[in-house]
Amino acid sequence: MYCPKCRDGESKVIESRDTGDSVRRRRECLKCGSRYTTYERLERPNLAVVKRDKRRELFDRDKLKHAVYQSVGKFLHGEIEVEEIVGRVEDAMYSLGELEITSKQIGDAVMAELADRNEIAYIRFASVYREFKDADEFVQTLKELRQK
Repeated sequence: MYCPKCRDGESKVIESRDTGDSVRRRRECLKCGSRYTTYERLERPNLAVVKRDKRRELFDRDKLKHAVYQSVGKFLHGEIEVEEIVGRVEDAMYSLGELEITSKQIGDAVMAELADRNEIAYIRFASVYREFKDADEFVQTLKELRQK
C-alpha cells in the first residue's frame, strides 16, 4: 500500500476494525507521517451472470447496488440499508457454489430481501424486474406479497 501523499510503500497499521464484509485499517506512513485509511475485502472468484438474452457478463456489485438504489432507494432507510441488501444478495449468490448464475436468480434474491422490508419498494422493484405491462400485474403482485 502506497502513501497517497508521498507514494512511499512503508506504513504501519495504527488501528483495525471489522466492518462486516471488509476490514478498515488506519495507517501511518513511516516516511512522511501522513495518516490514511484502507479497506480490505475478501476477493471472491468471478461470477458470470447469464442475462435474459443469453449474454454473459461478470457479476458487478456496484451495478447491483446502483440498480437497487435507483428503483427503491427512497423507500428504504438510506444507502446503509441498500448496502445491506446488496451484501446479503451477493452472499446468497456466492453460497450457491456456481460459477454462473442467472439474472433471474439475482432478481429473485433482491425481491426476497425487499419483501420483508417495504411493500412499496418490493412493488417498484418488481415492476421493473418483471416488466409489468398494466396495473393488473401490480395488483396481482401485491396480492401475492400479502399472502406470504
